[in-house]
Amino acid sequence: MTFDLQSLVRRNIRNLKPYSSARAEFEGSAEVFLDANENSFGSPAGLGLNRYPDPLQRELKDKIAGMKGVDAAQIFVGNGSDEAIDILFRIFCEPSRDEVITCPPTYGMYRVSADINDVNVREIRLTDEFQLDVPAIMSGINEETKLIFICSPNNPTGHLMNRESILAIARQFKGIVVVDEAYIDFADAPSMIAELAKMPNLVILQTFSKAWGMAGVRVGLAFASRDVIDLINRVKPPYNVSGLAQRTVIDALDREFTVNEWIRAANAERTLLAESLSAFDFVQRVYRSDANFLLVKVDYANEIYRYLIEERIVVRNRNNIELCEGCLRITVGTSEENARLLDALTRFGAAVSLDAVREELV
Repeated sequence: MTFDLQSLVRRNIRNLKPYSSARAEFEGSAEVFLDANENSFGSPAGLGLNRYPDPLQRELKDKIAGMKGVDAAQIFVGNGSDEAIDILFRIFCEPSRDEVITCPPTYGMYRVSADINDVNVREIRLTDEFQLDVPAIMSGINEETKLIFICSPNNPTGHLMNRESILAIARQFKGIVVVDEAYIDFADAPSMIAELAKMPNLVILQTFSKAWGMAGVRVGLAFASRDVIDLINRVKPPYNVSGLAQRTVIDALDREFTVNEWIRAANAERTLLAESLSAFDFVQRVYRSDANFLLVKVDYANEIYRYLIEERIVVRNRNNIELCEGCLRITVGTSEENARLLDALTRFGAAVSLDAVREELV
């Protein structure tokens, strides 16, 4: 398969002259900045916030590049992974004409971004084992198919997708294959980033919102070829990641040991929680997970969801999603949070059993 990136790019994007910010044009050292119409007197918040942040997040990218084994020019830093998803639509998909493929059940923002950008979505559902249906995906591709989104580990099922299936799709598809690895840190498998050198049509998404515990900072990543990252940088807003967010992540990257300890703890709790949930009579199945959550098939899914809300415990009700009927998605919490969940479910189970006894007596 010959991959021609430029043929995929919308003409207006190919011809786009991106906005050039004052800080992006500046190179070298300076002591006086009178170029960007900032407030030269400072900020009431301090912290140097009167100055615009680095528009290309160079210090942060250099640090990430060393950790991930890629060139800094292969990294996009965005306002969450959702920004990268939206930009990919704007680069590659002509509104009202082009389409993308998703594999439900999967992350809902792919469709939302498609709808916002007026791009058709062709849904090719996962197999009953929650894996990619490669023949169906390849059969679903047409001349207007520009992007294929693959979430691995998948949300809401928790499964890693078969690596060879992803590579088989990437080898045969002339468009862009987007692999969303938001939960990869919890999986006992390497990232697909290592495949970028051989697969120029791969884009790998990751985030600092999950294992790194910085959901409130809103920093996501895209890894791709330099040419793809150059296109993303052309389209992105000039100052898309705040200085506070950049500094927070830069500092956090020095504490990778702590994050690895959290990952080990979360995975251990995942195992314990799965075993405990399986013991309830109303639990039909706890699916294997490579993420920091469990998909649990239960009797009375809606009733359990509402009961937990009354107990001030929030889980995700996935009962209305194809292949996830009767399922709740439960994030792995701390040992204390998991104990509270299990205690509430024990009370629910006792109430269900009592109702059943009463019905028999009647």
